[in-house]
Amino acid sequence: MQRLRSASPLVAVIALLASLVLAPDAANAAPVLLSQGRPAVASSTEGAGTPAEAAVDGDGGTRWSSARSDPQWLRVDLGATSAISRVELDWEAAYATAFELQVSADGANWTTVRSVANGTGGRQGFDVTGTGRYVRVHGTQRANGYGYSLWEFRVFGTRGDGPQPGTGVRVTGGQGDWQLTVDGAPWVVKGLTWGPPAADAARYMPELRSMGVNTLRTWGTDASTRPLLDAAAANGLRVINGFWLQPGGGPGSGGCVNYVTDTAYKTSMLDTIRQWVAAYKDHAGVLMWNVGNESILGLQNCFSGAELENQRVAYARYVNEAARAIHAIDPDHPVTNTDAWTGAWVYLKAHAPDLDLYAVNSYGNVCQVRQDWIDGGYTKPYILTEAGPAGEWEVPDDVNGVPAEPTDVQKRDGYTRAWNCIIGHTGVSFGGTLFHYGTEYDFGAVWFNLTPAGKKRLGFYAVQRAFGGATPANTPPVITSMSLSRTTDVPAGGQLSIDVAAADPDGDPITWSAAFNSKYVDNSGALVPTPVSVSGNRLTVTAPDRLGVWKVYVMAEDGRGNIGIETKSIRVVAPPVAGTNVALGKPTTASSYQQVGDGAPFPPSNATDGDAGSRWASDWSDPQWLRVDLGASTTFQHVQLVWEGAFGRAYEIQVSDDGNTWRSVHGTTSGNGGVDSIDVTATGRYVRVNGTQRGTGYGYSLHEFGVYRR
Repeated sequence: MQRLRSASPLVAVIALLASLVLAPDAANAAPVLLSQGRPAVASSTEGAGTPAEAAVDGDGGTRWSSARSDPQWLRVDLGATSAISRVELDWEAAYATAFELQVSADGANWTTVRSVANGTGGRQGFDVTGTGRYVRVHGTQRANGYGYSLWEFRVFGTRGDGPQPGTGVRVTGGQGDWQLTVDGAPWVVKGLTWGPPAADAARYMPELRSMGVNTLRTWGTDASTRPLLDAAAANGLRVINGFWLQPGGGPGSGGCVNYVTDTAYKTSMLDTIRQWVAAYKDHAGVLMWNVGNESILGLQNCFSGAELENQRVAYARYVNEAARAIHAIDPDHPVTNTDAWTGAWVYLKAHAPDLDLYAVNSYGNVCQVRQDWIDGGYTKPYILTEAGPAGEWEVPDDVNGVPAEPTDVQKRDGYTRAWNCIIGHTGVSFGGTLFHYGTEYDFGAVWFNLTPAGKKRLGFYAVQRAFGGATPANTPPVITSMSLSRTTDVPAGGQLSIDVAAADPDGDPITWSAAFNSKYVDNSGALVPTPVSVSGNRLTVTAPDRLGVWKVYVMAEDGRGNIGIETKSIRVVAPPVAGTNVALGKPTTASSYQQVGDGAPFPPSNATDGDAGSRWASDWSDPQWLRVDLGASTTFQHVQLVWEGAFGRAYEIQVSDDGNTWRSVHGTTSGNGGVDSIDVTATGRYVRVNGTQRGTGYGYSLHEFGVYRR
């Protein structure tokens, strides 16, 4: 120690010189690891166990792996524009022999800072020079038959100042002059509601992007959401992540919760909301959170009077509690609430001040939303979360008493109208998500889907034009009229002619098909294809064999993935039978009849009253029978059985002179319901149908049991 002290003048000089030499290095500190834990997305993932973020989690035991095709890429968002000096790749056995390291300021336009044509796999490190917020490895040639797989993707450099990951979505401005911004740039929501499975999201994103879509809306958020967020972020889209609350989505949907007293439900849902907000708050695919869907309106299906008012207030307060909980976890994404009624905003204004903006689903009334906002004196902006053509609840009934579905042309115009009305409220409306991007192909899908069964309709291209998307190379056939030979009193199983007028704008040949739907018969949403005969502009189909109001659909396809669809309703009735119905109004008995349940009782006499709207229904067991007393021995030549949905698979027509001893005159073991018209000559005072095997899990049910003398 003494010797060091004696040398202090020399040491001081050396230290001074060292500080002068080393100062520049101190100022340029060693590059730091910028990528670990940052949001990452990829062009694809092999499965749920190998997500993009596994390559930036700092865990050498987890990995990202892609689909087995070229090219593929992995991208990390550093959160701010940064100076990039080194990139390291720890490859699994599925590595790239050719790839590029690229940087970008916006995640869309890329600059290559290193190209590799002879990759060897293993651990590779590259000193690079570049600047950007986003860095990606872009693989163009795989080493083997697998995809690309990285244990770790490390980016080193110096972070710049700027927004951090996931913190860039803001509601800015003031009363009547608001703006939604993402990372400081204006964001007009040009969106669609999302229908396909989240796991398939990557498949659909290029099409959505080409439409000009930048936002998707969901109704629920959980563990299955991640692939949707990944695919959206990878394509420059963002997601409005929904949280479903009962009784959202229509009359009594999801049950009736008491928001005044049901603490357990509210606590459970709040825990769920917190869980998934925490899980996804830093994901680059998140735009905002949406708590609840149509519940303030829907509560009228659960409560009435003063209690309804109490429940609506309690619900709005609960939404506010959820908004506070979300903001506490994620202060960097807005929170909204959707309802199907602008009147719900009254409750939100009074009891949910922590919402950043409002949202509404509106179809036929969409152009009134702006005035409702003005009249309500609201002080928050809004978005549209569902809109499109007029719905079932908004259109007049047709001749058969069911909602008259708009034509394809009317639906197309409905999307355009909705967009123009909502985007015209400058400084207040942030745009909206139109309904619906889905591949379902049923009653609801034909009414609302832009892409039923993956085929594009006029509405698809109307949205594409509204959003400023790509110019289409080909568009669907346009059906301008559809008329039926008859719409009421259509005989079951009879021929139905349909005259159509259609043209394809691109001159493509049109292929016709047809289908029936029984929603107004048995609440089925399915479209059942039916054979169709085409002669010029006339299509001929066979009417359904079951009574009731059906929808008949005609589809015009151009062979290029486009489709035009039109639909009308028909009322199917029992075919007329020549002769006299000797069973009409006669005493009728049965082995049993259903005395309780919806619409009950269903006594035996209903089957011989001449009213096709009434019916007999038996107990749910075998065998069962229905008997009519003709009053005297009578010769007849025809029996007509008009089945309800619960029909007989195996049954016999029997006659008797005394009501005790029976002889069979007709039988089947392959009944299929609908209308059974049976030519049979027999004589007896009593006639019965004796069912031995039901066609469904219910009993036997007949609208009419006719016995005819000719």
